[in-house]
Amino acid sequence: MPSPCCRLSLVACRSPLPLGPISATLSPSFSQQKSSPMSAAEKPIILVDGSSYLYRAFHALPPLTTSSGQPTGAVRGVASMLRKLIKDYDPQYMAVIFDAKGKTFRDELFEEYKSNRPPMPDDLRAQVQPLHDLIRAMGLPLIIEDGVEADDVIGTFARIFGAQGKPVLISTGDKDMAQLVTEHVTLINTMNNALYDIEGVKQKFGVGPELIIDFLALMGDKVDNIPGVPGVGEKTALGLIQGLGSLEDIYANLDKIAELSFRGAKTMAKKLEEHKEMAFLSYQLATIKLDCELSEDLNDLKLGEPDNESLARYFKELEFKGWLSEILSGADASVVAAAEEAGNNEAAPAAGFNRDAYDIVYSEAMLDKWLDKLKAAGEFAFDTETTSLNYMNAELVGFAVAVSDKAAYIPFGHNYPGAPDQIDKQLVIDKFKPLLEDDSLKKIGQNLKYDMSVLAEDAGITLRGVAFDTMLESYVLDSVATRHDMDSLALKYLGRKTISFTDIAGKGAKQLTFNQIGLHEASPYAAEDADVTLRLHQTLWPKLEAEDRLPEVFRDIELPLVTVLSRIERNGTYVDATLLKHQSQFLAKRMAELQEKAFDIAGQEFNLASPKQLGEILYEKLEIPVIKKTPKGAPSTAEAVLQELAHDYPLPQVIMDYRGVAKLKNTYTDKLPELINQRTGRVHTSYHQAVTATGRLSSSDPNLQNIPVRSEEGRKIRQAFLAPKGKKIVACDYSQIELRIMAHLSGDKGLTDAFEQGLDIHRATAAEVWGKTLDEVSDNDRRNAKAINFGLIYGMSAFGLAKQLGLPRKEAQEYIDLYFERYPGVKKYMEDTRALAIDKGYVETVYGRRLYLPEIHSKNGQRRQGAERAAINAPMQGTAADIIKKAMIKVHDWLETTHFDAKMIMQVHDELVFEVADDQVDDLVKEVKARMESAAELKVPLIVDAGAGENWEEAH
Repeated sequence: MPSPCCRLSLVACRSPLPLGPISATLSPSFSQQKSSPMSAAEKPIILVDGSSYLYRAFHALPPLTTSSGQPTGAVRGVASMLRKLIKDYDPQYMAVIFDAKGKTFRDELFEEYKSNRPPMPDDLRAQVQPLHDLIRAMGLPLIIEDGVEADDVIGTFARIFGAQGKPVLISTGDKDMAQLVTEHVTLINTMNNALYDIEGVKQKFGVGPELIIDFLALMGDKVDNIPGVPGVGEKTALGLIQGLGSLEDIYANLDKIAELSFRGAKTMAKKLEEHKEMAFLSYQLATIKLDCELSEDLNDLKLGEPDNESLARYFKELEFKGWLSEILSGADASVVAAAEEAGNNEAAPAAGFNRDAYDIVYSEAMLDKWLDKLKAAGEFAFDTETTSLNYMNAELVGFAVAVSDKAAYIPFGHNYPGAPDQIDKQLVIDKFKPLLEDDSLKKIGQNLKYDMSVLAEDAGITLRGVAFDTMLESYVLDSVATRHDMDSLALKYLGRKTISFTDIAGKGAKQLTFNQIGLHEASPYAAEDADVTLRLHQTLWPKLEAEDRLPEVFRDIELPLVTVLSRIERNGTYVDATLLKHQSQFLAKRMAELQEKAFDIAGQEFNLASPKQLGEILYEKLEIPVIKKTPKGAPSTAEAVLQELAHDYPLPQVIMDYRGVAKLKNTYTDKLPELINQRTGRVHTSYHQAVTATGRLSSSDPNLQNIPVRSEEGRKIRQAFLAPKGKKIVACDYSQIELRIMAHLSGDKGLTDAFEQGLDIHRATAAEVWGKTLDEVSDNDRRNAKAINFGLIYGMSAFGLAKQLGLPRKEAQEYIDLYFERYPGVKKYMEDTRALAIDKGYVETVYGRRLYLPEIHSKNGQRRQGAERAAINAPMQGTAADIIKKAMIKVHDWLETTHFDAKMIMQVHDELVFEVADDQVDDLVKEVKARMESAAELKVPLIVDAGAGENWEEAH
């Protein structure tokens, strides 16, 4: 293959002034490289506020989980920050300090201290111990002292080492820590790289470090429930301190407060007098303890060597694949073994990998020996190396093969200056052709569809005997466990860090194509592809065979589909570039109209594509209420938010319309002409079998699955997909297949009867739910019933249905209750499926494809409910995917043996699209419908709607 297919309190404060002794040695930005290494005396002692970062990482980062549902986001966030500190400062002394469990002396001072903090979320609690383990494995001292907080431990260390003249760097996001800053103690907020020395604290807070406690005592701290003085906020506290000084000074000069310039100064003295006791209590609570009895001395803070074996285990268990790859690269056997043992011994032994033992085949005699070896083995791993990822344009550069004891690379197309002599390309192709076309010789590959297409296009070879594809083996085994490219699979299942394509070819515009890479680098990479592929098969296939029905999903659906998809892709489809150009011009005009409409509503011009400018218009100028914020706290302008706002305000709808038109123009009318293959005059998409969780195919370059069919602009794009002269486009589409699968899975008599009688299912549902005859059902009744039918199979709640239908939530709930009363089998199916998913962690399609749900046991209610909704829908969507795949196989096999002048050119969701001779349309429709409708035996009939026309829109 040409490449592996196979939290804040502090804000940034950049002091323009020198930052004191520490600033000479600390970089204010992680991206800034130190000009020269620090001496040992210059390196700071780094004290990390672990508890602060644990919470901040948990709340600031997206929720991450392993394939088994173990939350990992906070662990990764904190570990990443620690790795960055170590990389940038190369410290000799560093410690990570966490709060201890239980009460501290502050709880004795004030019973309600931190009482407003909610309990630690379960998803966060589950990450504490793994994080502690990981920190220790990194060689970092981890400190927890009973009876005090992490702040107090950090404060004590900072006082001790600062008094000794040693530079101290405190990594925290807690503003309380600003009181610790001295000539020798500096703060860094690792999340935004803000660095605070004495001057920096003054610029940030308006007071120096020596008055931070007084500042906090006056204004209080909601996070820690430090009460402060009622009615004193940040500006008032600042006015008092800047006007009179410390808390003691303020209370000694109450009579002078009225003379100060801040708002409310005239009545503030009375408030302070009334709450004096609370002010001084708050001062005690906000004061970081500097005299903790600590057993650790400086030597106890010395970094140890990382325990790479433990790190390898933890990285694998936590599924930190990039870090695992990094640690395995060049690791010794014990580290690799540790990774192999992690995760229930998932990874197979990596013993036997030896890149130095790979053969490079230069001579015809050696080629013949390898051909004999492949024939004798009966099965072998095979891979192509090419000049491009585009299967229609790629040229073969070499073949890689592997049998149980050996791997080799056969180069024949490296043509860089000084390249050694290689075997003639045509000779290799001629000698390999009989083997590759021999059905009895089993071929094993990784994403063999690509190789199959390149062999056919560049060498005229029809690849047969395809027995195993490791990408598909992994996908069928667990579609959501990992990405299914070879590098990811090798890391997960073999504990092996493979050579990446960028390692040998470089990156970006200067990246070499494979034919330009030297053989001493290309050969180990290529041979490893085949070697790793074979070992992956030897690891994955026993896992598949041990599971009920999964081998059949692989053998009967996914594997034979490889040949079908390769043929469809290479067939391609005609696209009218001139028509698309006219459509682009129309869409550009429509965008301009929508833009002017948006400007009129907003009362000014702005960039419609800028979320920041749009947010300012919506929420500041038009004062539309904010219903959702981004993770960074900005008002959201996401599509779902605009959809909700569009019910009450005109601008959001205009923005959505503009976005939709812009997407069509940028993605299709502008891009499709660029994708026309110069040799065939057609557009050739790429279908992907191992991407979606449910088994549905996806496509790219172009993405045929996302061309809108309901909008006028979308249908016009389909008009550009034309039939050649003398041909027609035929589209055959399953009718309401997911609802039919719901009827089959639930066995509900009302649903099955309606389908068996050939009734309009939405009109029949409306009649059942509202107790009407079919003739009494209005179009509005049918529309509401359709929303219920499709909404429920996607797990829609009463709230969601109410929004879609524009009804009160109570009325929407009544509709759902009536639906379940009339269709009790559907309700029972949903309840049983949810319970099965909770029990097993997965659901299945009719054919046994497993759809794993890692979040089904999540402690986070929102994610758990999302998994439950997916559990209900996935068997229907997955079964529909299986059925269309089986139909594609049946239709393809028939087309291969028929006299019809026809070819299958596209698959889009539940639709197959053909190109057929004018005089054979009716017969083709009859034959295709028969095969599609018999692709599955359900309790209700499968119905296929077919149409024909000069273009795709006309046929659909």
